[in-house]
Amino acid sequence: MSERAPAIVIIGAGFAGLGMAIRLKQNGFHDFVVLEKSEALGGTWHDNTYPGCACDVPSHMYSFSFELNPGWTRMFAPQPEIWAYMERTADKYRVREHIRFNTAVDAMEYDDEARRWNVLLADGTTLTPKAVVSGIGALHVPSYPDLPGIDRFRGTAFHSAEWDHSYDLAGKRVAVIGTGASAVQFVPRVAKKAAELVVFQRTAPWIQPKPDVAIPAPVRTLFKTVPGAARAFRNAIYWTLEARAVGFTIDPRLSGPQELLARRHIARQIPDPELRAKVTPDYTIGCKRILLSNDYYPALMRPNVELETSAITEVTENSIVTKDGREYEVDCIIYGTGFKVTDALSELRVTGRGGVKLQEIWADGIEAHRGTTVPGLPNFFMLLGPNTGLGHNSVVFMIEVQIQHVLSCLRLLQETGGDAIEPKPEAARRFNDRLHRRLRRAVWNEGGCTSWYLDDQGVNRTLWPGHTFEFWATCRKAKPEEYTITR
Repeated sequence: MSERAPAIVIIGAGFAGLGMAIRLKQNGFHDFVVLEKSEALGGTWHDNTYPGCACDVPSHMYSFSFELNPGWTRMFAPQPEIWAYMERTADKYRVREHIRFNTAVDAMEYDDEARRWNVLLADGTTLTPKAVVSGIGALHVPSYPDLPGIDRFRGTAFHSAEWDHSYDLAGKRVAVIGTGASAVQFVPRVAKKAAELVVFQRTAPWIQPKPDVAIPAPVRTLFKTVPGAARAFRNAIYWTLEARAVGFTIDPRLSGPQELLARRHIARQIPDPELRAKVTPDYTIGCKRILLSNDYYPALMRPNVELETSAITEVTENSIVTKDGREYEVDCIIYGTGFKVTDALSELRVTGRGGVKLQEIWADGIEAHRGTTVPGLPNFFMLLGPNTGLGHNSVVFMIEVQIQHVLSCLRLLQETGGDAIEPKPEAARRFNDRLHRRLRRAVWNEGGCTSWYLDDQGVNRTLWPGHTFEFWATCRKAKPEEYTITR
């Protein structure tokens, strides 16, 4: 069954999809629909409801530049507050009326003759827009570890992104697998409830103190009533965060102050030298995501908590066995193992011009022109596409730059009377060759670790190699000479 679609289809109603929808309306594009697979908007901030879930970017920066929120109650907003902000923003700019909830996309196929996309939905219907904007984000497909016997476990098991709130952890023997960004937030909460908690760590993360404080009511009032106050505070946060990128992007040896801060944090919070050795990483800071927490290390010091660094060799019906022969009987396993970041993009079912599948276009690795467009996919745009992630600042900033890029492409079509726009292969090649030359000498490749930033070949397909203002300067506007416009 086919139905005539609006001119533009946006996939996903997280920060990317909402931002795109709002900016389209503001720029006179009203003929669009947002397809959201969930029953509510918010993306990762709707899905992730684990105890302690909060942002690790300061709230005033982790929001739209056109919709500042003077009412953040903390420097680092908890999940319910971020979700509420997104709901309010959608209503204020009247984009909720454009969203179709519980609508999953199965595949997208470009029709060369009609110069339209066929967007195949899970319910069997097909939409035929002129353009597609993918706003699916990177953190929505949970990653599970490949452990022998994992399917045999008879207890309760769930991923942090699919938290089972009906399960009472009180008095239970709990295993947490993974020590990434989510785990350092929920482990302290679990430690207070569980009778026994064992945390399985494969690689120690670098953790710095989290400068999280409640924002007093008088300060919130000042942000709300004094013109420019909230904007000035946001700008100060932006440049403070940008300073962190020096060691990441210029030379890892410049990260000395960052590492010193993290080492002092360990020394202050963990007096036990054996545990201190376990949690101290052996790679350059920044190689993996730097985490922020004030209560993770103290949680590991609790008498009911144990940190296990020996590799897991087997999961049985009621226990986890490690390489050094220890067996931990557990009632519940919580996976804090993150998301399939590069897989979420590479597994997209997209067929472009001439019937070529996206997987064929990306046979040598996923990449996009200026992080947003792909040769062979006319009128197809990706928000938070390859190499637009960050290790130091807010991805909402990157999303907004990409939205500007998409709008500039749409304007080029309007101005030229064109039907389709796509990047020239040689322009995309130049951009990605330059990008990967920079990435090869950056800390994520030179820092002595393996991370979810890298693909199977050890190539960084996730992060932007420089400062965010560089991305803004070079990528906010499509350059006509880099694109082919079909009339």
